[in-house]
Amino acid sequence: MSGIIWLASYPKSGNTWMRAFIATYLENPDRPLRINDLPRYALGDSQVEHFERLSGKAVSEMSRKEVNGLRGRVQEWFVETRPDDVFVKTHNIIAKAGKMPLISPSVTAGAIYIVRNPLDVTISLAHHFQIPRDRAIEILCDRASILPASETTVEQYVASWSRNARSWVNAQGLVLHVTRYEDMRRKPFKAFGAVVKFLDLPLQQPRLRKAVRFTSFEELRKQEGAERFVEGHKDGRAFFREGRVGAWRESLSAEQVARVIEAHRPLMRRFGYLDEADQPV
Repeated sequence: MSGIIWLASYPKSGNTWMRAFIATYLENPDRPLRINDLPRYALGDSQVEHFERLSGKAVSEMSRKEVNGLRGRVQEWFVETRPDDVFVKTHNIIAKAGKMPLISPSVTAGAIYIVRNPLDVTISLAHHFQIPRDRAIEILCDRASILPASETTVEQYVASWSRNARSWVNAQGLVLHVTRYEDMRRKPFKAFGAVVKFLDLPLQQPRLRKAVRFTSFEELRKQEGAERFVEGHKDGRAFFREGRVGAWRESLSAEQVARVIEAHRPLMRRFGYLDEADQPV
């Protein structure tokens, strides 16, 4: 591979956890890496600083068209300024914003797509954005969902949960590895070992076990408790909150569950989130 290796996912699906694992496996440190060092190992395609560096002006002074016109150049810059493959986090779909591709195929070497049960994503989205769960479901089901720009990020074209996943897993010609968040939690050695193999890295079991241990959800949460995560909430709320599989069972009503399933049934079946009777598992 040569170019960008995308770490792609719908928001709140384990992207930061994957970044931490890959960084730790590559570094093979004697102690857990600091979570605030993660930007050294994986860039973000929506970070304001990259757009402002290349344009020479504040993103707040740019139109949507100007920002979208810079996305390809930002991604080319990622590759030009690094001698090896570069990992880049994204929540964007593979599509065009206007006439400009959100994900530039000319600099793409491959991608890891992390998928998580949309019922649990609903809970995490609601907490992350401090919105009602019904509003989180609306975002999850809107084919045109866009996360608004913030102080640190430009707009992110996340679309619906299904459209986001489909754009990546059905992309023609893309060298792709798909992993489920649930397997990262329940079968970490198998799930992360498959990532190591996909990246064509030597699979060393002691190194794998250490990387899994050093990047466990509990370790990441402990670090955030000791040192505010730079990508976390300014109000002090936890970024690494629970990360549980199946938390939706205690938080969503039957009507809310039915709405999510109705909107995402085909992809939920495909990824094993529904049984043969279309009941959530």
